[in-house]
Amino acid sequence: MRSPRPDLSTAVWRKSSYSNSDGGNCVEVARNDPTIVPVRDSKHLAAPALIIAAPAWTAFISHLKG
Repeated sequence: MRSPRPDLSTAVWRKSSYSNSDGGNCVEVARNDPTIVPVRDSKHLAAPALIIAAPAWTAFISHLKG
């Protein structure tokens, strides 16, 4: 059974610091929930966000920094 989609209506989205000055072509993440990291495309705000488990996101970011 699929889990229900989390309510992201109060999510605070953050764009990458590498985003260009007009805010296009970037990925946004929200860290309001300690268990998940929603990720979305800033060009398609109405599309569903990709939901990633917080430990998987932490491992991903650690790998990028490593």
